[in-house]
Amino acid sequence: MSAHQPPDNAKARFSNRVADYVRCRPGYPEEVMALLRRAGLRDGCKVADIGSGTGIFSKLLLDAGHEVFAVEPNAEMRAAAEDLLGQSPSFHSIAASGEETTLPDQSMDWIVSAQAFHWLDRVRARTEFSRLLKPAGSIALIWNVRQTGSTPFLREYEDLLLTYAPDYAQVRHENVDAEALAHFFEDGRFEKHVFPNAQTFDLAGLRGRLLSCSYAPAEGHALRVPMLTELERLYDAHQRDGVVVFRYHTEVFIGR
Repeated sequence: MSAHQPPDNAKARFSNRVADYVRCRPGYPEEVMALLRRAGLRDGCKVADIGSGTGIFSKLLLDAGHEVFAVEPNAEMRAAAEDLLGQSPSFHSIAASGEETTLPDQSMDWIVSAQAFHWLDRVRARTEFSRLLKPAGSIALIWNVRQTGSTPFLREYEDLLLTYAPDYAQVRHENVDAEALAHFFEDGRFEKHVFPNAQTFDLAGLRGRLLSCSYAPAEGHALRVPMLTELERLYDAHQRDGVVVFRYHTEVFIGR
């Protein structure tokens, strides 16, 4: 796999994790939409949400009054988004990849990709995004970045992933670094903004959060049971009043 390309099974990795994904994945702080408005996301803009998944960010865009073209290649995740958002006339579910969206040339005011850009072939995606955007169009790439060293619990959780999730290091979104973004955006220019974000979990929620991740060993894998046993130990050691806290930085990169 080259530095630009996702794993071969990228489009299918979440098929058996959709229920946990819907229940347990983090949302995005309200400051993100305020930032995009300041950056030119006007009322009624047409927005392509690339790798829209179960519709977490698409819902924010719809609630803000935009027309959303939710591009998602995974049928199970796409169906979850359609169940959530399909009643809105401004929501369009697109069965396609981010590299071949099937949308018309120069049809989008904005492209966003929330927690998904690292799954794309960046060279092909750059060509496709250039084709889709109107001449003054903008791109926002967004990630919730777990603050792995911020608490003893999160440090031990990171160790758990490194021990029990064989391809965790390969697929984590941090593999898209500043150099990669500079090659992606026009003239290497982009703005970076960071906002605090957090989730609080009981044991069931913590288990669901882990199992929602593409790199967590699936049912039947030899590492799954020991991983979940260790997760319960971490919870017991670090819970306060029945919960543990995931701290994130929500990182937003805006450019053309």
